[in-house]
Amino acid sequence: MATLYLMVGLPCSGKTTKAKELEKELSALRLTPDDWHVTLFGHDVHDPDHDKRHGLIEDMLWEIALRTLSLGTNIILDFGFWAKEEREYFRSEAKKIGARSEIVFMDVDKEELLKRVRIRNKNLTNKIHYIPEDMMMGWIDFFQKPDTDELRPREND
Repeated sequence: MATLYLMVGLPCSGKTTKAKELEKELSALRLTPDDWHVTLFGHDVHDPDHDKRHGLIEDMLWEIALRTLSLGTNIILDFGFWAKEEREYFRSEAKKIGARSEIVFMDVDKEELLKRVRIRNKNLTNKIHYIPEDMMMGWIDFFQKPDTDELRPREND
């Protein structure tokens, strides 16, 4: 049975680094929107179309994920999944096609996240988004940490 792994955490929490390790360990396909977004649109965080573009990429990657899960291959979605409602939606959709789901939560405190975002912004590449610190502060306030129940793997039963 294939498993959907949701990488949960804020930017600079280590999600993509961990996802790259897991893709090898679990024989999984890793889908990371930033790999696509910066390549296609550059560092467009201040562009009014940024969120729309990012959403379209996530939608396309999700379609790939569903098909791949249905073929029996593990998927790692490296989307961040900041809201519980969003995590529940993806897990329920995976269950509908017979896949398990697990959350991989990267829990990093505010001070460390801000330190990492400063380092990130000094070392941008075509796979890494620029993140203004003021935006990061808002995201930190918005983020909903998963509770103990969410962190339990879910079988398709």
